[in-house]
Amino acid sequence: MKLGVPKEPEGETRVGVVPSSMKKLAKAGFEVLIEKGAGYSANYLDEDYEAAGANIVSREEALACENIVCIRFPGIEGIAAGTNLACVSDPFRNPEYVKACMDANITLLSMDMIPRRLSRAQSMDVNSSQDNLAGYKAVLLGAAHVPRGIPMMTTSAGTIRPAKVVIMGSGVAGLQAIATAKRLGAIVYASDVRKSAAEQIESVGGRFIEVDGMDDFEDESGYAKPLTPEFIQKVNDTVCGVAADADIIVTTARIFGRPAPITVPSSAVSTFKSGAVVVDMNADVGGNCESTVQGEITTTDNGVIIVGTSNLPGTLANTASMLYSNNLTTFFTSLVKEDKVEISEDDDILVGAPEGSDFYVGGMGGVLICKDGVIHPKQTRLAGVVE
Repeated sequence: MKLGVPKEPEGETRVGVVPSSMKKLAKAGFEVLIEKGAGYSANYLDEDYEAAGANIVSREEALACENIVCIRFPGIEGIAAGTNLACVSDPFRNPEYVKACMDANITLLSMDMIPRRLSRAQSMDVNSSQDNLAGYKAVLLGAAHVPRGIPMMTTSAGTIRPAKVVIMGSGVAGLQAIATAKRLGAIVYASDVRKSAAEQIESVGGRFIEVDGMDDFEDESGYAKPLTPEFIQKVNDTVCGVAADADIIVTTARIFGRPAPITVPSSAVSTFKSGAVVVDMNADVGGNCESTVQGEITTTDNGVIIVGTSNLPGTLANTASMLYSNNLTTFFTSLVKEDKVEISEDDDILVGAPEGSDFYVGGMGGVLICKDGVIHPKQTRLAGVVE
């Protein structure tokens, strides 16, 4: 069994597989072919891969393997029909990728579609592993740009009060952001549309911002549901009111398969104090802050710094690649049956939980998006977008 790892496109610093995964992959029967220079941006050298047992090859050779692991969708050029392509394709936002794979008879395994509520999926969940790092880095970016210290300091010249940090959203990224800000010494406030998140927020050192009328706005997949315009306005007003005198605001709200909701309108930014920093973790999908410019750091007329850095995990490419590689290695080795990769309809990771299960989600399958030129029959929500 050959497994190819191509170099990622310009702007993506991570790599799909790292040298430390070679031993487990080899034990499962994989021969790993790494495109020359694929790991350089993440500080994994060709000689590191060779020492671990991988082969360094051309792009054409990496893409010719029957199994391919990468992060970004690599296009279909050079990939043969029947190939198993595992990547983060974000199919609801990029239905053209699905259509291209269907037309080329490529089996698309989109790792961001992992049924995350399944206990077996946790070690393969690329969303959680990358979001953890993104939440951590978002706070560090805020701390780097805010023109004041974070912890309380007692000095001979006087006492410095701790910074106030507001985290909007407490999913995986939000909880890590809360914990990181707390470790830096900040006073941390956090919000979420799920009332049940209060306990999680408090467990990592945050203070929960409660909004009147709050309930558990979470779908059966474990993702936040779209909210009514009225409730969005109430959340914005309440949380932005708490953030008015904050030093750092981190926005994390992301709705699966949809543009990011605006949680910080420009009208709220105009009330923030000069020198405050807003780190928008969703700049790449529209942004939570109305004033965000994707890929840029801007300053408003009233002195608020808006950080629109995209691909936060990619700013920690070495660690992010290692976690992604661990996820994908666990995933691919789980598919090996009798010395070959088997795409089985009985695998809940691939096709989602069966109807009647507590983890069944109507209209949603698993990571298997399309095979043999057709979209998987469980992916009815996605089929409506693709067609």
